[in-house]
Amino acid sequence: MQKKLHVKIGDTVRIMSGESKGQEGKILSIDRNKMRAIVSGANMIKRHTKPSAANPQGGIEDKEGTIHLSNLMVLVNGVATRTGRKENDKGKLVRYAKKSGEVIKS
Repeated sequence: MQKKLHVKIGDTVRIMSGESKGQEGKILSIDRNKMRAIVSGANMIKRHTKPSAANPQGGIEDKEGTIHLSNLMVLVNGVATRTGRKENDKGKLVRYAKKSGEVIKS
C-alpha cells in the first residue's frame, strides 16, 4: 500500500527551501517512489535535446525539475499550512488545513 501524501496533483504549493524558496505554483506530477514532485514554473533546469521529428532543431530547453515533497507546503487562501485528515459528516476522510481548520478541496 502506498503512503498517503500531504499534497496531490493540482494543489497550489509554496516551496519552503532550496534554490526556488518562496516560489509558488501548481503540482504537475508526483513521483511516489522518489517522493518528489514537479511544480509549474519552479526549479527550472536546462535540458539538452537531440534533434528529432518533433523538434528538428534540437538545442537547449528550459523545463521544471523535481522538488522533494518535504520542501512543499499546501497553500490555502494564500497561506502556507500543514495538512491533516479528519472524517467529515458523511464519514469520509478529507484533508484540512491545520492553521484554519478549513477543508481542502481537491
